[in-house]
Parts: sequence; C-alpha cells; structure tokens
Amino acid sequence: MNQTIDRRGVISALIAFTIWGLSPLFFKAMMHFGAFEVVAHRVLWSALLLAPWIWFRQGLGEAARVLREPRLLALLCLTALLATANWLVYVWAVMTGHAVDASLGYFINPLLNVALGAIFLHERLRTAQKVAVALAAIGVVWRIVSLGSLPWVALTLAITFAFYGLLRKRAPIDATNGLFIETLIALPVALVFLGWLASTGALVAAQVSPAWWPMLPLAGLITAVPLALFSEGARRLPLSVLGLLQYASPTLVFLIAVLVFREPFGASQLMSFAFIWAGLALFTWDIRRSRPPV
Repeated sequence: MNQTIDRRGVISALIAFTIWGLSPLFFKAMMHFGAFEVVAHRVLWSALLLAPWIWFRQGLGEAARVLREPRLLALLCLTALLATANWLVYVWAVMTGHAVDASLGYFINPLLNVALGAIFLHERLRTAQKVAVALAAIGVVWRIVSLGSLPWVALTLAITFAFYGLLRKRAPIDATNGLFIETLIALPVALVFLGWLASTGALVAAQVSPAWWPMLPLAGLITAVPLALFSEGARRLPLSVLGLLQYASPTLVFLIAVLVFREPFGASQLMSFAFIWAGLALFTWDIRRSRPPV
C-alpha cells in the first residue's frame, strides 16, 4: 500500500525551506549593517521572539531543566557555537558575493551527514550511499583544484551544520527549546558586542534612518518562524520526504546568487556542482527505493 503523505506537513516544511532559501535577499539588503551586527541582532531578536512563544505554548519548564543538567548544558554550548559560526559565515558570504559557495555548502551537507553517521554513529552505508558520498567528494576536490585553494565558505557551512546536527541528535531536547537555549547562551556575547559598537559610535542601527529599524526584528523572525514550521513538518513527514524537500533551500539560494545577484558561475563551478548534484540525485533515489511501504 502506498504511503499517505501528510499535506500539512509538506506545506509547513516547504514554507520553512522557502523562507530559508529566500533569506539571501534580506541579508543582501542589510549589507550596510555588516555580518557581525546582523548576526548579533539575529540572536537578540530570536531570543525576544522565542521566549513568549515557548512560554505560551508549553511553558519554560523544559528550558529550565537544561540548567539542572550540566552535561546537556555543555553540549548546547557547543551547538550554540557551531550554529553562530554557521550563521556568521552564511550572512558574510551572502553580503560579500559568495552566495553560490554558500549554496554549495548546503548541497554538500546531506551527504556529509551520511558520512558522519557512518563514522561517529556506526551507521552502515549502502552501496549507493557510498557512491553518492564519493561523488560529492570528487566535486569538492574538483573545486579545490580549479580554485587553487580550499572552498572554505562551502566547507565551513557544510561542516558546522553537519556537526551541529550530529550533536543535536545526541541532545535530549526538542528543536524549539534547543534553539531557545542556544540563543540564550549566545545572547550575552551579542549584547556585549552591540554595546561595544554603541560605545564606539560604530553601531549602524543607531545611525540609519528609523525606517530601517523594523528590519532588525525580521532577523529573528526568519530564524524562529521557519524553525517552528520545520519542526511541524519533521513531526508529520517521513525523513525521506523531508530530506527531499530540504533541497528547495540551497536551490533557491543558488538561483538567487546566479540570476539576481549575478555572481559568476563558470564551467569549473558547473563541473563541481554537477558531481555534487549527481551524488544528491543518487542519494535521493536510494532513500526512496529503500523506504518500506506502509
């Protein structure tokens, strides 16, 4: 019997991935703020938006539990560091004309997840998965050879996000509360940084027209809202379907980079992407083929 796909789950996940995929348009518009200030505002407004939302839906008991579990708190400190580094590199990449490299990083990510699962969780890889990972590795090597250096933006985004997912898989806390705690951990650093900018007269938010001020909470909204929708989709959909839908985000980033931002995309980049896209196609086919009927 064919598996029935939850329509609400598909819509929730697609909206989440679409928001993430369109986010370069927002970050490019905020370019004059600089990546560090935008990420600091992203942390601040994410905390301000998540706190009342979590309190209204389920209370703050789950978040308070983390404070009584030092090992879990330490794990979330590490994931907070990885998430913040990922945000910072991503925003910087978009603002400085490296959105194509950013999309490459998120295309690599699913295949890197498979490799990390085999290395750290001792998950057995099927032949097709091994070939898919190998194709992605060839694509990265091709990019290194053609550039003459490491594609550090793509690799940093892929590695930080993959290890973030690996560590969060080991953390006994749901996605929303986990993000809230990670945001609270990063919040003091963000506030100190914003305070330092203000004290030195370098805070762009204090210098721009008030018409720009409503844009600052949006930095938090495009973090919190997609996460809530993604969590809803993840709860309702099989992982194979969710994994297929997630390609919408880097695809949109790639299209915006090439068609809207007019970033260069030559033959050597196309060859690198072709290997990685081939790996993703094989990976997706293998997931769909191996999914048991319901």
